[in-house]
Amino acid sequence: MQSRHFFVGAALGALGLMALTGAAAADGKTLAKIADTGTLTLGYRESSVPFSYLDGNQKPVGLSIDLCQAVAEHVKAELKRPDLKIAYVAVNASNRIPLIQNGTVDLECGSTTNTAERQKQVAFSVATFVSQANWLTLASSGIAKAEDLKGKPVVVTQGSLNRSVAERINREKSLGLAFIQTKDQAESLLMLRTGRAAAWFEDDILQAGLVANAPDPKAFAVLLDSRGDSTFYGLMFARDDAGFKQLVDGVLARVMASGEFDRMYDRWFVQAIPPTGMSLNLPMSAALKERIVHPSDALAP
Repeated sequence: MQSRHFFVGAALGALGLMALTGAAAADGKTLAKIADTGTLTLGYRESSVPFSYLDGNQKPVGLSIDLCQAVAEHVKAELKRPDLKIAYVAVNASNRIPLIQNGTVDLECGSTTNTAERQKQVAFSVATFVSQANWLTLASSGIAKAEDLKGKPVVVTQGSLNRSVAERINREKSLGLAFIQTKDQAESLLMLRTGRAAAWFEDDILQAGLVANAPDPKAFAVLLDSRGDSTFYGLMFARDDAGFKQLVDGVLARVMASGEFDRMYDRWFVQAIPPTGMSLNLPMSAALKERIVHPSDALAP
């Protein structure tokens, strides 16, 4: 699959900055760039089920993709450019922030956790999901609690915030874990399935998505002790651009208020999803419902 996919027809020409109207465009350097290039570039993940991943036709799909497409439609209207190109670029946990910073990607449509440290480098939308991290093991391993992992190899996804959380648990419980890093969530699950790691520490929803689409979903078990704190996902974009943040947050707030977000959530978390037709059967949590009623990018409940 090519790293960049262009949808929609060719642009009709450059649009001057005078066409940027409305409060959201007042200091929107990102909108100015999009207007100048005639392209809005969305970053997607290849295996962050059900937020952003490739379906059976190698097309980016998921909740975050749907939300970004809603933003894209608003950008077209804001710029008065129905012909605006929408480009898709694959990103991973290691390069997603640099690609936002250098302008390669305008809006990341993935499963990125909003943190105070990351806010020094990029900006986030209001929360689009609330998650916690778990240890995932093989049901046949005999591992029932975190202490059973003592001295064993465990896997974390490279660039994931959960590496530091897993290391803290390792120190607090004196587990002596040997950490293995992989390039993405799919590879992390593969390491666990093939026995090269005794457990995988990752956000519960990312684990659930891959397990549901695995050929042997019942082969896995979750350790409910030693969970991470609640974390908040958001769409990611360039910092110091209040205009673009206002635009993105405004679109998400309207999607949430209209009930469309609930329908999107049901599509990806409750109904059968591609490519295998499996369902996550994961009802919306109370913490996420609160954020739907009161959209916020706050880092605490």
